Parts: sequence; structure tokens; C-alpha cells
Amino acid sequence: MFKGTTVVCVRRDSRVAMAGDGQVTLGSQIVKTRARKVRPLKWNVLAGFAGSTADAMTLFERFERSLDANKGDLLKASVELVKEWRTDRALRRLEAMMLVADLDRTLLLSGSGDVLEMEEQCASIGSGSGYALAAARAFLEGTDWDAGSIAKRSLEIASEICIYTNSHVTLEEIAR
Repeated sequence: MFKGTTVVCVRRDSRVAMAGDGQVTLGSQIVKTRARKVRPLKWNVLAGFAGSTADAMTLFERFERSLDANKGDLLKASVELVKEWRTDRALRRLEAMMLVADLDRTLLLSGSGDVLEMEEQCASIGSGSGYALAAARAFLEGTDWDAGSIAKRSLEIASEICIYTNSHVTLEEIAR
């Protein structure tokens, strides 16, 4: 489990929303409150990250290159990144997780070799992921809110429970 972040991805109708909190911690101190842990990438892809900042920049850059090399194919790009992540001497030391999504699928990527396709309409990573995921599932069942509203509010709820998650939300969306 990674301390210091929560990212949640929600699908509803023809929209995909990904939200991340802004808190960065160093030991027991909060050192930044407005970090961007969720980013839109080329090829109409969203990516969210749990782990250290330097690791995030490295993995976002490599993932975007992999997307380009695979002409935007999310699954192929993800498999290629994870293979490189596991075999590259420098990359395999990175302790991180990524959520990536396009209009068709959401994938969880890890340095331990995981490329997991999420079967539900929502997924999350990070220290507050259980709280955000539970809230997102409840909102999907109990409301007619759009994906962005659900992702944002789920993250806000997680920030009220998880000490490593704050309520400064970065929200990115894609739609058909």
C-alpha cells in the first residue's frame, strides 16, 4: 500500500473520470498540498499514479512513449511498460502503482508485473483507495450522478478518513 495518495477512476455512460488528491508527504510531514497525480495523456488516455514524485514523472513519460509506439493501444502499451518496469535495472526499483484508462477499459499497473483489467465501473489505488472505492460504488448504485461528480465526491470522502489524502482534487475526464 502506498502512503500519500489516492486516485479513483469512475466510468458511467460514455464518460470516464479520474481524480487524485494533492497531498505529498515526507515521513510524517505534509510537504505539498496541490500535486497533480492524475494527467491526461495523448491518445485520449488518463493516467493516475501512487508512489514518489520522481517515479511518477519517469513512468508517465515512459508510458506515453509506449502509447505512441503502440499507436494508442492501451493494453499493448501497458504490457510493454510493465515488461520494461520489471526488467530494467533502474525501473524495477520503483515502488509505485498506476491506473490508466481509455474509453474502453481501466487497467491497474504495478512494478511487480501486474496489468489488471478492472471489471467494475470504478477502481482506485493508493492509501485511501478502499474508502474512495467504497464511496464510488455506493454513488454508482444510489445516484444518477455523472462520472466526474462521483469521482470527485468519492475522493473528498476518502480525504475525510485517510490521513494521507487531502481534499484538493485534480479531476480529468474523457468522453465519446
